[in-house]
Amino acid sequence: MNKIKVGFISFAHMHAATYLFSMLKRDDVEVVGIADEDAERVRPYSVERGIPYYADYNELLSQEIDAVVICSENARHAEITKRAAEAGKHVLCEKPLGLSEAEMLEMIRVCKEHDVQLMTAFPCRYLTSVRQAKEAVDAGQIGDILAMKGTNRGTMPGGWFIEREKSGGGAVFDHTVHVMDLMHWFTGSKVEEVYAHAETLFHDTDIDDAGMVHVKFANGVVAVLDPSWSRNRTFPTWGDVTLEIIGTKGVLNIDAFAQKNEVYSDVTGKAAAWSFWGDDMDEGLINSFVESIRNGKPVEVTGEDGYYSARVALAAYESASTKRTVQLKSQA
Repeated sequence: MNKIKVGFISFAHMHAATYLFSMLKRDDVEVVGIADEDAERVRPYSVERGIPYYADYNELLSQEIDAVVICSENARHAEITKRAAEAGKHVLCEKPLGLSEAEMLEMIRVCKEHDVQLMTAFPCRYLTSVRQAKEAVDAGQIGDILAMKGTNRGTMPGGWFIEREKSGGGAVFDHTVHVMDLMHWFTGSKVEEVYAHAETLFHDTDIDDAGMVHVKFANGVVAVLDPSWSRNRTFPTWGDVTLEIIGTKGVLNIDAFAQKNEVYSDVTGKAAAWSFWGDDMDEGLINSFVESIRNGKPVEVTGEDGYYSARVALAAYESASTKRTVQLKSQA
């Protein structure tokens, strides 16, 4: 079996390491290089594992590789994705896909023009509880969806995430996209109206760390989402992903990280910790990406999926600023 050859571009985002480990588990994948302008940041993953290092990602793109995984700062997603597509490489891009609607649509266009796959990194689709809930909804077990309530409440990541020119926004941008993608997926519809608040409530920063995003879908479903960095450093884990789906025949509740044990250890002190034992969502994402490339099938989470979710977050900022409902047009 010929191995799929993959390169990694930037370890700025913390998910890069887990994606790499998932790739290395597969016998049919060869990680041929890691590109990052910060050599020390990737040394534990490149030099110490015998993976070639490139200071310039263009040098990596000139190698004989099939695909790249992009985990750069959000502001660089578009530039790197388009260069990768022009080099004929399939792309798995960390979320949010881009910083503007025009930028994301251009990424999608360039990838299609060069006949390469563009997958958005939404690993929450590969959580066991999420997939089982999707099967239940599709089977009609709760009837037609009427409304949804979701949360993505995490710990403030710091670093470039709170530098607006690199991140594009704070918690509302960072945490809206994951659950909004699930909402799009469950309803099979797209958001057409957004009304939101964005505030700084929990940290001494110049960027939002809390918000409330209200949306209406084209099929009439209404939903509300809490995307925040409201978990402090002593919280047992980095955050949560929950979704309550109200249907005409019943209600379905998803607690994405409920498969966990409570750990009390003298090694770490008296604070409790959670040890998650469920399926690895990052591994599920990577496996899906690799299988799509190997079998020549469309990726499960497309660039368009990334676009539709990120534009809701962008509209949320517009709504929070103007204190008005924002109407979204059909695109992509």
